[in-house]
Amino acid sequence: MPALTLDRLEKRYPGHTAASSVSLSVHDGEFISLLGPSGCGKTTVLRMVAGLIEPTGGRILVDGRDITALPTNQRNIGLVFQSYALFPHMNVFENVAFGLRRRGMQGSELNRRVEQALASVRLSALGGRMPRELSGGQQQRVAVARSIAPRPSILLFDEPLSNLDASLRDEMQIELKRLQREVGITTLFVTHDQGEAMSMSDRVCVLAHGVVQQFDTPEAIYHRPATGFVASFIGRPNRLTGQVLRMPEGAAGVQLDNGPVLAATGAEGMAPGTAVDVVVRQEDIRFADSPSTAAFTLAGRVAMRSFVGARVQYLLAFGGTELIAEAVTNGPHAGLEVNAPVGVTIEPQHVYVTPAAQREAA
Repeated sequence: MPALTLDRLEKRYPGHTAASSVSLSVHDGEFISLLGPSGCGKTTVLRMVAGLIEPTGGRILVDGRDITALPTNQRNIGLVFQSYALFPHMNVFENVAFGLRRRGMQGSELNRRVEQALASVRLSALGGRMPRELSGGQQQRVAVARSIAPRPSILLFDEPLSNLDASLRDEMQIELKRLQREVGITTLFVTHDQGEAMSMSDRVCVLAHGVVQQFDTPEAIYHRPATGFVASFIGRPNRLTGQVLRMPEGAAGVQLDNGPVLAATGAEGMAPGTAVDVVVRQEDIRFADSPSTAAFTLAGRVAMRSFVGARVQYLLAFGGTELIAEAVTNGPHAGLEVNAPVGVTIEPQHVYVTPAAQREAA
């Protein structure tokens, strides 16, 4: 039996649908991320699960029990907010104990549960400190401890890492994943950061315009995007337009507007002349050592060069088309200068093609 089931969950407002027929089945102990841009409906879905927003339609089931109409305090669900929402006048121990006291727990049992929760987030020695005396990462861990102390069935995170700096955010991704694995709580994690979702999750649900675009493993979403939106949202995309054409020996291709021709497996089955949107991820562009003989090679020049630490980013010009590509800093193609001639290869399976009509309909 799934730990959490969303059955055609919807939230409609006058003139706007925030979530449309969202259906998910989450296994016990799974870490699921709801991923998408601002306004895609991910926080709306999370808040409906938490009981903070009333659905317009559909059902929410936890361990097979319909909780759609239950108030928040009867759902046995833990929620960690983006702002952490710690009580500034309470020390760490009392913040963690707050929910337990509301449930009538006291004495040695309360002390034991608080100490277990603090130990699980590695804050056993900080129970007497006030929130203002903690770092951002420590405050976040207190918020997590407060949420897991009542032993909820489901744990919800509403973009909990967005307030942290980059290095601390990377550290907390590992900490949260470790904690979730150790505690074994089924987790729903909302984020707009694809790096967070891909690195932490067992499965990822990509949303756009309130509609589920794809619900699958990080690997499947990255390598086998189900829609043009997923292809353009995941990774570092170059977004282009063009028309389908037939290439020699019956292969499918795309003539980019004012640019070169790309072989494209994704164009197979489309009628020649069909207007299409094309996505080529930066990381799928490979620099060719022998441009004249390599398959699928485009010849162009370096229009701009940027050093970004672990990699060098290039703006490459191919006639009227520009593509952004990258090379590792210590690799053989890191020293290309502006205006240098360059050849790149793009494998046909890495050229993601969708009819332009889908964009216009959206």
